[in-house]
Amino acid sequence: MDVSDRTKRRLEQLQAAVEEATDRDVSQRELLDQLVRERYDSKEAFVASFRDEREPDDWNGLSEEERDAFFSGTFASGTETGEEAIDDILYE
Repeated sequence: MDVSDRTKRRLEQLQAAVEEATDRDVSQRELLDQLVRERYDSKEAFVASFRDEREPDDWNGLSEEERDAFFSGTFASGTETGEEAIDDILYE
């Protein structure tokens, strides 16, 4: 099955997160099996998501490379920052 480079990267990130959380090796096939199993249980909502007329999002018109470039500078620091802390930084 062919998937986009972005999907491959996301699958690899999920794989790493699951392996870290469970302290065991997990194959990409296991990940896909679990994802399909979970979405299959709510297949009506999943199918409806393809029919929904939604407002265009801010990412329309951007290539995967442009999206990746935008997110390349973001990271999870491991520290949760609340709204109050953000307000203090911005408005003081």
